Amino acid sequence: MKTPAAFAITVALAATLALPAYANEPAVAPKADLAKGQALSTSVCAACHTSDGSRGSPANPILQGQHPEYLAKQLADFKAGKRANPIMQGMAAPLSDADMTNVAAFYAGKQAKPGFAKHKDTVALGEKIYRGGIPDKHVPACAGCHSPTGAGIPAQYPRLGGQHADYIAAQLQAFRDHKRLNNAPMQQISAQMNNEEIAAVSDYISGLK
Repeated sequence: MKTPAAFAITVALAATLALPAYANEPAVAPKADLAKGQALSTSVCAACHTSDGSRGSPANPILQGQHPEYLAKQLADFKAGKRANPIMQGMAAPLSDADMTNVAAFYAGKQAKPGFAKHKDTVALGEKIYRGGIPDKHVPACAGCHSPTGAGIPAQYPRLGGQHADYIAAQLQAFRDHKRLNNAPMQQISAQMNNEEIAAVSDYISGLK
């Protein structure tokens, strides 16, 4: 029979061995330089995303208030060719990891402006999909990962609430049509959705606050 001390040591050792691989990585991420991030935003990103990532063209995503980890990952994916977009691949190519961290932090620090749904006749369908999924097609509720308010979960799932409906729909279609390949779960989910369902949930998401 183990003594209390021996038992405590065993438990501690088991817990240590069970930790994920990334637990051994540095606990403190590099601190972002917001001034450098703003400079990049002004000189490089503003033409498409506006100087502060606000509500520009519906074809381009709103970056204000987006989780910095998500933004940095997307830039890295563009640079590595994991996410295809000729314009963004060209923009991301010269960026260093520090550049990505800085500009992502700059946009994340801005207060996202609210949006609104435009199509009253499809709001009910959009809400049903977002909050309850499409069970007969094995489509899970969007709220499960992106939260009921569309705020997402930092470092895991992006903020969606208030995003341009046109942009959301375009991304869901790109996932479905194998044109965007940097998120396997979203490819599987979107593959089960038709254009009407995509349009309805995208419009509903644009009005989430």
